[in-house]
Amino acid sequence: QVQLVESGGGLVQPGGSLRLSCAASERLFRIYNMAWYRQSPGKQRELVAEITTGGSTLYADSVKGRLTISRDNTKNTVYLQMNSLKPDDTAVYYCNTRPPRPWGQGTQVTVSS
Repeated sequence: QVQLVESGGGLVQPGGSLRLSCAASERLFRIYNMAWYRQSPGKQRELVAEITTGGSTLYADSVKGRLTISRDNTKNTVYLQMNSLKPDDTAVYYCNTRPPRPWGQGTQVTVSS
């Protein structure tokens, strides 16, 4: 049963923007904190941003001030607004609960000129 579906990735130039979306099942969305993670080639998966059920947020130092996580409780959807993107942001981005459950396929973000 698919419970998390990510979308919105793509190719963008350095300095550009993207918005990722993640549709979750109502049950997951209601109970769990939600988060975005990413994994670059040759690196371990890392936490990018987290948002609690109450709306509090937490960010990795490397993305503070550039990436913004938000959630729409009426749509069971969590977003990641990505601005001022850098080549180091290139990765597969995954949406999941915090702590994570089984992983989905993620969405590829490539930052390159």
